[in-house]
Amino acid sequence: MEKFDLIVLGSGPGGYVTAIRASQLGLKTAIIEKESLGGVCLNWGCIPTKALLKSAQVFEYLKNAQDYGITVKDINKDLNSVVERSRKVADKMSKGVVFLMKKNNIKVFNGFGKLSNKNTVIVTNNFKEEIILFSEKIIISTGARSRELPNLKQDGKKIIGYREAMTLENQPKDITIVGSGAIGIEFAFFYNSMGSNVTVIEYQDRIVPIEDKEISKELEKILKKKGINILTSSEVKEAKITDSGVDVHIQSSNGNTTKINSEIVLSAVGIKTNIENIGLEELGIKIKDDKIIVDEYYKTNVEGYYAIGDVIKGQSLAHVASAEGILCVEKISGINVSPLDYDNVPGCTYCSPEIASVGLTEEKAIEKGYDIKVGKFPFSASGKAQTSGKSEGFVKVIFDSKYGEWLGCHMIGEGVTDMIAEAVLGRKLETTGHEVLKTIHPHPTMSEAVMEAVAAAYDEVIHL
Repeated sequence: MEKFDLIVLGSGPGGYVTAIRASQLGLKTAIIEKESLGGVCLNWGCIPTKALLKSAQVFEYLKNAQDYGITVKDINKDLNSVVERSRKVADKMSKGVVFLMKKNNIKVFNGFGKLSNKNTVIVTNNFKEEIILFSEKIIISTGARSRELPNLKQDGKKIIGYREAMTLENQPKDITIVGSGAIGIEFAFFYNSMGSNVTVIEYQDRIVPIEDKEISKELEKILKKKGINILTSSEVKEAKITDSGVDVHIQSSNGNTTKINSEIVLSAVGIKTNIENIGLEELGIKIKDDKIIVDEYYKTNVEGYYAIGDVIKGQSLAHVASAEGILCVEKISGINVSPLDYDNVPGCTYCSPEIASVGLTEEKAIEKGYDIKVGKFPFSASGKAQTSGKSEGFVKVIFDSKYGEWLGCHMIGEGVTDMIAEAVLGRKLETTGHEVLKTIHPHPTMSEAVMEAVAAAYDEVIHL
């Protein structure tokens, strides 16, 4: 039996970041991973999908090169090469985590880890050999996988999840995507750009339903212009695999039914936590609604056991898991920390145009009783956006009229996922609208649209 100060079960962006911070704090740390270091995010999620999307963006630039005064002939794409590049990027990032584990003297155990009694973890490797590890502190960070609907069972070939969607050998003539969250919309953009006929089915009355309503409306308009078929207020009642693909039976909110035949159906309806068969029930660790119950510092009801990331309640985002892990291990080490502010977590969708947001939507701010000031600045009025040929979208800001508190910021446009951090930091520092307005933003940049939107909220906008 090997003994450690801390054992981390799972090496995704929650697990490996936690392990590194623990090592920095002087804890002898072990990490257990059944697949590849980096988890879903580095290997099958955040990183490889962004590589695919970049290829799609480059292809779109080439197709529209004449808009920039450049002539390009014989433009084509090779899906296999696009996928290969994506896998190479993921592999490189995973190897980077391997390096970080060595650099920080973290011992890696490859295999399936199961929690056992008396603070032990039994690791079973690929050769069915068992290794027993001991620690008084164990952090569960086993992540999640694609969720299956009862009426949309995945066979991995015609009805698929996100893993298969990023490694298809042949480009489908048509693809139906069920769900319009970040995963669904990103793949909709990718396959549409590659030339597939794309249909998006959303149960709610608008796509990207967690976003501000104006963002949803703008994105739907742009995606429809690209040729993507969007069906909102619609539910998949049945999906039948046939020789020609998949017959998808859809019912709208008014009761009307339709059928779509699609070569491939992608289920993008959320995630299912990886908490089965890891020993939770045997230890008596409490679970509710498929999530491990923890306190504000990620302690479970059983002494010495903690949980972070997708397996607990909260936003299922890589940066959230990392922040939770760091906070958890710092608390374990005796550092005086404050609970995470889940109301100030940025969310990003990497289609084209991108979406980025933080804080309250206009609708939620009104529901909470705020008297608000709202400002919008369209990228069509941005010099940088016009010169780049990407002038779609806008920045929208929401402030409390009484105190000037920055309640929310919502963006849709080119590169906005790199801009949202200004709003996150501003809200963290309790910045007021006037402070943002009087902070000089460089010109010409996309980011000055934030200042202009704030100016619009306070009736001081210059370029509208």
